[in-house]
Amino acid sequence: MVNVQVYVTLKEGVLDPQGSTIGNALQTMGYHEVASVQTGKYIELEVEEGNNLEGRIEEMCEKLLSNPVIEDYTYTIGKGVS
Repeated sequence: MVNVQVYVTLKEGVLDPQGSTIGNALQTMGYHEVASVQTGKYIELEVEEGNNLEGRIEEMCEKLLSNPVIEDYTYTIGKGVS
């Protein structure tokens, strides 16, 4: 088994109302050093090693874990887990 970390973020140019709301709240709370906030998703998978693992992960990301119209994704494949 291997651990896979998937990071999903909005594509450049797509409005992020949640990020804007968080940014505004931080400014209101006095955290003026925060220039901008972008939100996203973190998904961790534990998968069996096999042929075409990267292809299967990309397929999962494109079909379910992200919305390819407005989101980008990256992933890392970690070491085996016991």
